[in-house]
Amino acid sequence: MTAFVGNHGLLAVFVLMFAAAVLPAASELTMVYGGALASGAVAGHIAHFRPGFHAYAAVVVTGVVANTLGAVFGWFIGFYGEPLIERYGRWLHITDARIQRADRWFDRFGLVAVPLGFATPVIRSFVAIPAGVFRWPLARLVVLAAAGCLVFCSAVAGIGWAVGASWHAASHDLRYVDYVVAAGIVVAAAYLVLRRRSSKERRATI
Repeated sequence: MTAFVGNHGLLAVFVLMFAAAVLPAASELTMVYGGALASGAVAGHIAHFRPGFHAYAAVVVTGVVANTLGAVFGWFIGFYGEPLIERYGRWLHITDARIQRADRWFDRFGLVAVPLGFATPVIRSFVAIPAGVFRWPLARLVVLAAAGCLVFCSAVAGIGWAVGASWHAASHDLRYVDYVVAAGIVVAAAYLVLRRRSSKERRATI
């Protein structure tokens, strides 16, 4: 994903942030790396912008526009596609349990549910489709989603800008997390295989 952003700049930011409005597509990583890219601390390019504030602003604006358009797309899915959601919602990570949680979220926060949701990591990918399901006015969604996206993109890209030169060091250290995750997967797979074999042996003896 970072290679995609580094190689394609604003186009990659647009594609990933559009998708992130309806899928957990790592909008946090996209904007952090976009901010680092705009600072000139990592390899890549931001269209015709030199590293600096204008590149940072271009990343933020692209992220906000793409995320807001993605929210409109998600709203249409929720508003017009309820039968499809019931059948294929799991592919969009939209389950009955998440719809119920979204319903409680909207009830709890009312008018600020959309901007707060789009400004909050992780939750932000599960706001647009329920807003359509619950028949939120589209014009209101666009304004409030854009406000939340602006807060999120400015802050997270700003973190990437601040991290800047430390990005490579952080990425180098994080490789150990990959090792731990890989080891955990191997251990879990071995445990499941042994458990299944043991269960078969018990049934055979019975």
